[in-house]
Amino acid sequence: MLIDTTPIEGRLADLQPLGFEQVRRSGDEPLFNSLLEEHPYLGYEQPVGEHLKYLVWAQGRPVACPAWSSAARRLGARDRFIGWSAEARRRNIRFIAYNTRFLILPWVAVSQLASHILSGIARRLPADWQAMYGHPIYFLETFVDPERFHGTCYRAANWVLLGRTTGRGKEDQTNRPNRSIKEVLGYPLTRRFQQLLGNPEACSNR
Repeated sequence: MLIDTTPIEGRLADLQPLGFEQVRRSGDEPLFNSLLEEHPYLGYEQPVGEHLKYLVWAQGRPVACPAWSSAARRLGARDRFIGWSAEARRRNIRFIAYNTRFLILPWVAVSQLASHILSGIARRLPADWQAMYGHPIYFLETFVDPERFHGTCYRAANWVLLGRTTGRGKEDQTNRPNRSIKEVLGYPLTRRFQQLLGNPEACSNR
C-alpha cells in the first residue's frame, strides 16, 4: 500500500473522528508491520505469545501504530506497586498487557494526539483482548528510555510512574547494569486491579 506522507499538522479537533483498527490476524497486519519496520528507532520484531496491533486512522490515512503484548514476567517496580505475591504473579501475569511500541508516524505533528490515542486504546483494549484471547486484562505497562524520551504523552494520559528498571536482563549473573535503565509506567484499567491481580485464585471470568 502506497502511503501518503504529506505532512499532517494543526489541531486535534481537525482530525476527528479517529478510527481505531485492531489489525492482528487481519488484512491490514502487513501494513502495520511495514510501518513499524520502516520508522521507529527500535525496529520491529514479531511478538511471540499474546499480542494485539492497532492502526489509528484519520481522514483515511494511518497516523499511529500502537502495539501490545504479554507483560514482563518479573518487574520490580511494577510488582511492588501491585503488591502481589510470587504465586499471584505467576497465575495472573496474563492479565497485564505491555505497550511494546507506540509510533506516531513522522509526518504527523498534532498536539495532544499521542495522549488522546493512548486514552482511546485503553478504553477498547480490554474488550479486544477478551475477544482474541478469552480473558480480561486489568493493567497496562510500558517502558520509557529517559535518555531519549520524557514520556509526556503517557503522563498526559494519566499513566503513573512506578519506578525504574535495574538495567539488568533476566539472564544476568553479575548484578550489574548491562543495558539502559528505563522508567516503568503503568495504567490501571480498573480500580480493583490490586485485588484482582493480587488474588492467587483469580480467574479469567471476573
